[in-house]
Amino acid sequence: MNMIKRIIKLRKSKRKEMTKLDFRKLLGRRQINLDINGIENYIADKTVLVTGGGGSIGSEICRQIAEFNPKKLLILDRYENTTYQLQIELERKFSCLSFQVIIASINNMERINNIFQLYKPEAVFHAAAYKHVPLMEANPIEAIENNIFGTLNLIESADRHGTKKFVFISTDKAVNPASIMGATKRAGEILIQAAGKTSSTEFVAVRFGNVLGSSGSVVPIFMKQIQQGGPVTITHPEITRYFMLIEEAVQLVLDAGALAKGGEIFVLDMGNPINIYRLACKLIKSSGLIPHKDIKIKFTGLRPGEKLHEELLMKDEEFQKTKNEKIFIVNPSDWNIENLKSNLDILKKSMKYGNEKELLLKLKEIVPNYAIKSA
Repeated sequence: MNMIKRIIKLRKSKRKEMTKLDFRKLLGRRQINLDINGIENYIADKTVLVTGGGGSIGSEICRQIAEFNPKKLLILDRYENTTYQLQIELERKFSCLSFQVIIASINNMERINNIFQLYKPEAVFHAAAYKHVPLMEANPIEAIENNIFGTLNLIESADRHGTKKFVFISTDKAVNPASIMGATKRAGEILIQAAGKTSSTEFVAVRFGNVLGSSGSVVPIFMKQIQQGGPVTITHPEITRYFMLIEEAVQLVLDAGALAKGGEIFVLDMGNPINIYRLACKLIKSSGLIPHKDIKIKFTGLRPGEKLHEELLMKDEEFQKTKNEKIFIVNPSDWNIENLKSNLDILKKSMKYGNEKELLLKLKEIVPNYAIKSA
């Protein structure tokens, strides 16, 4: 009965409890020092395009860009609901901001090229991607079409129409990828580095881990499970992940853009990896409940494509310091854009035949360190 009373009380104060949750204290983060002048130089009074602008990362990029007074902010997304909510928010908070919401798919090359031709964006932040690992394992063609060929469409349009700076949002799952999602994001990094060698556009990638508070983050999932009385579900008692705050990650993304000269992969300092089981216990206790007594914890097993621990670097990569202590540069790799495009043409043909095993093997030729579980 005591446990039921606690849960009823918790449900009644759902909004209050979520407001009380301090993600910064949860991670033990300090304030970030930014190169404000460097960011202003490439955003202020410039036309800036954000793809995936309605998503968790994309919308926060839009909010922070708005603070730097762009000439025009272009918010591109294929989903109207979250993008419309962002539109209302920006209209309320930034009455002087000039911005345009564009509903479009990055997979439509003609549409993307027309957008670049019409607006001539000087800076691009590419956050649009399929990110859910198990879902992409079950839908590899969609993952490849969106995360690789959609990215290529943007790269080619930016190069063709004279974009000055292009920032690709990557993930630590691109390091020694064990999933379709990770492999497609690694392919995006490779495309960025290859394009950066030959284009006047400064193509760069920024790699970081999970963000707390995003729509797919474990924290809101755990909080909802706690509010419902449990159980809290975790795949493995030893699983760890790197985490950042959304605000913190985007601040460093903008700063990395200021550091960019073209072809770099920037890796953000994400602190120490966090044990998900201990994180769940902390959230249960912060809600005034006792793990395993008031709220059960259930281990469900690793999901398809999921790794026990994520990594920051591949075997042949090394860190180099930048003037921002929380941003590092990965030593550049030598990729040829024309060879890549040739391999991508073969990959695209494989997609038409629907042979999943052959498709994954072709993807592995582009991303050699991709570990195909079924191969």
